[in-house]
Amino acid sequence: MSARRVQLSICVLLAIVTGATACRVDSRSDALGDKAPKRFGLGRTPTAAEIAAEDIDVAPNGAGLPAGSGTAAQGAPIYAASCASCHGANGEGQGAYPQLIGGPKGQVDFASDYKIPRTIGNYWPYATSLYDYIRRAMPLTAPGSLTADQTYAVSAYLLSKEGIIPETATLDAKSLAAIQMPAKSHFVADDRRGSTGGKNVR
Repeated sequence: MSARRVQLSICVLLAIVTGATACRVDSRSDALGDKAPKRFGLGRTPTAAEIAAEDIDVAPNGAGLPAGSGTAAQGAPIYAASCASCHGANGEGQGAYPQLIGGPKGQVDFASDYKIPRTIGNYWPYATSLYDYIRRAMPLTAPGSLTADQTYAVSAYLLSKEGIIPETATLDAKSLAAIQMPAKSHFVADDRRGSTGGKNVR
């Protein structure tokens, strides 16, 4: 047998032995009840403050809204400084940044033309969603940088510009959740039942 064939045979034998050993050491079968270690030594339990900093979503009924308040007058300069560069001085939108104010009102058939602007007054079903989105995602260059009071103020400014609330109104957790948006009737409740659907799934 040549030296090359001997070397090849040894390599194959080593591969077989190594593979078999690896299989024996790391063989697992969930059906046999193999248990994973209780801890992998990765990460740590977050503190209450860290969880609170991330747990900022707001439900349609206002659950999750923070303490604070704001008016349209207070929101106007904040909008001008932090929002107008993208959405326009009057919320008309520009370039890739959407229009926020205006657009057709009433029963709008958005499916008839994709160019119809979906604005706060004709498309958003909940005022609390406006606050939630601004709080988490705006301004684009510094999301989450507005305080609770500033976010209430910008929300009040936009809602007043749409004629949904008076210019003199003060928004807080209670008053914001009580607002009935014009477009709420355009949406229907999800009537599915059960985690796997059922006869009501459409």
